[in-house]
Amino acid sequence: MKVGILRPKIQVLDEEHKNKIYIEAKEILENLGIFLENENAKELFHNEGISHEGLRYFIPSDLVEKCLKTVPSEIKLYDREGKEHITLGEDNVHFDPGSAAILYFDETSGEIRNAIKEDFIRFSKVVEHLQYIEAQSTALIYQDVPKEAQDWHRLFIALTNCYKPVVTGTFRKESFTIMKDLLLSCRRSEDDLARKPLAIFDACPSPPLKWSDLTTQSLIDAAVSMIPSEFVSMPLAGASAPMSLIGSITQHCAECLAGVVIGQLTKTGAPLIWGGSPAILDMKQGTTPMGAIETMMINLGDVEMGKFLKMPTHAYMSLSDSKVPDTQAGFEAGMGALLAGLAGVNMVSGPGMLDFESTQSIEKLVIDNELIGMVKRLLQGIEDYGSPFAANILKDYEDKEELLSHPSTLKLFRKELFLAGPVIDRQSRDMWKASGAKSTRKRAKEEAFKLLSKGSLRPIDDRVAKELEDVALKHL
Repeated sequence: MKVGILRPKIQVLDEEHKNKIYIEAKEILENLGIFLENENAKELFHNEGISHEGLRYFIPSDLVEKCLKTVPSEIKLYDREGKEHITLGEDNVHFDPGSAAILYFDETSGEIRNAIKEDFIRFSKVVEHLQYIEAQSTALIYQDVPKEAQDWHRLFIALTNCYKPVVTGTFRKESFTIMKDLLLSCRRSEDDLARKPLAIFDACPSPPLKWSDLTTQSLIDAAVSMIPSEFVSMPLAGASAPMSLIGSITQHCAECLAGVVIGQLTKTGAPLIWGGSPAILDMKQGTTPMGAIETMMINLGDVEMGKFLKMPTHAYMSLSDSKVPDTQAGFEAGMGALLAGLAGVNMVSGPGMLDFESTQSIEKLVIDNELIGMVKRLLQGIEDYGSPFAANILKDYEDKEELLSHPSTLKLFRKELFLAGPVIDRQSRDMWKASGAKSTRKRAKEEAFKLLSKGSLRPIDDRVAKELEDVALKHL
């Protein structure tokens, strides 16, 4: 994406405070330590001579600094066919639907219900057609497959129905090997998968300062295979993290630095993404609002720390706490997408999500896609086409008393304008009435059905489809 005169940005921390947070986070790891359950990680730590008291391990600052030096600052993701798709690094901004919602907002009935497999198939097919949602995710946990198959089966459905790279994760240690086999169905070898990563695995430390057995094993397994891991640290300000926003940012930093050490001790150069899903605790309702401005501010600080440490970044933003795709969903998702774009978050998870990350909605996903298109236009900035900027064009106005047909208009309007639609309404009132006086939700629903009626943009190769199915049948 070409950037204009100045890329619009936002900043919540200055360099002095980034440095203070980093120093304090290292001190936390060295003096307070982390709670570690995983036996493989314990062995890695023992081999490094890291001291511990029971399950609490104290990570020295010099080891943190050493491990940070070997983390790649950029990760390229490839699609199902092995073509380069997106790059995570610098201020590149990409979006994926959030992962692992347990409920589905049925756009046909308006009912919020448990998800089923068919919901996720339809969801994945819509994601494939959305221009500004550049990665997919294992977005829904559905109940109509055996519980022990839920991790890998979601990846199977995602890879079968959408060519885009996928953000995923495991809830059972046994799932990783099967999920890796599914990924290998789309690659020629393990080396090919490492060189052309197709998936990111989320690794979610438990606040405060705990790396569970499952999360740590996922990080280790991914590092061994050079598959990217994305830290999803989840400090809850006022409950499992300090009430101050800067305190939560500092805790997040410590938890992610611990992940850096685990990942790099497993395999030097393992690809890692500095990410999270923090929140504040709403003191009135006892909930964890992802659409709260303070939650977004913590995310911005977390991302700035990741950039300060020269790592690819992630955040859960552009989602809403509303239960339906309404006005609240629109403004919370829009604010989140805009702030994430201005912050240069490399991977933004959240489009389509409602109700504190618990619900996915195709309606909201389609709306969010157009919101994101507007954000991406903003990030292109204002371009300099050479001066004079306006004087010569205005001289020509006298000939026809309009500039619609002017060569500069015809040359630049597609480049300068984000041509919104079909969800964003810019019709005249008469045209709007003539076309059915439809609400945003109605237009989004119709667009979703239209996309679902289309064929795949990139149909899956028969051989790959057969290999994926063989892996699935073997484990069902």
